[in-house]
Amino acid sequence: MAIDATAAAGTAAAATSAVGRERLADSYETFMNLLTAQIKNQDPLSPMDSTQFTQQLVQMTGVEQQLLTNDLLEKLVTNTGSGIQTSVSLLGKEVRAAGDLAKLTAGKAEWNFKLGADAADVTVEVLDSAGKVVQIAKLSGDQLKAGEQTFAWNGKDRTGAQLANGGQYSLRVTAKDAAGASVPVTNYLKGVVTGVEQVDGKTLITVNGVQIGWEKVTSIAEPVKQAANDDTATSPDTEAAQDPPSETAG
Repeated sequence: MAIDATAAAGTAAAATSAVGRERLADSYETFMNLLTAQIKNQDPLSPMDSTQFTQQLVQMTGVEQQLLTNDLLEKLVTNTGSGIQTSVSLLGKEVRAAGDLAKLTAGKAEWNFKLGADAADVTVEVLDSAGKVVQIAKLSGDQLKAGEQTFAWNGKDRTGAQLANGGQYSLRVTAKDAAGASVPVTNYLKGVVTGVEQVDGKTLITVNGVQIGWEKVTSIAEPVKQAANDDTATSPDTEAAQDPPSETAG
């Protein structure tokens, strides 16, 4: 995504502040060396006036405080230009973003991915937040074809136990062609943006209950409105994906 003028200004200000801090450090070191030399070599019968170097110390401290103020202003500029304003406009919009996370809600979770070519074998693994594989499934039929695919999970682990709602899970897709060569796979999120938050200077948006960086968004569209009585048919292949076998794949 393009860098706006505000972000560019923040970058320039940061560079200027860095140069000023470096010069202050050099000047402060030089000042302290000269002050130390003066104190060591002063005439005991006519000691140097402490008022002068005290004022100089105050001035040096004032410059340091100004640089700290500049740092705070830079952070404010960076936050303004880091996507928070742009991300607010995404609220209510349907977006597609790079990512492999999904939140288990109402006993279900769904992922989207894209196969770079037709595959002969596609294995999907659902992993919990600790990286442990909780479910494995083999896809078939149209889900082996190149293009965009969807995998729906019923929230059950490999023993058939229903897992608690609210957890975040990732999807690992391994695809191979008829010759056994790997087929490129791209995972992505697709859903309506329901929240925008800034954490540690980073702008995060919420999609399907999952927070991701706004810079990962690759496309934006108005959400598709469906009729209240619109019933979506489920294909046999999709049903198999929703309720994968509990046995461990050999």
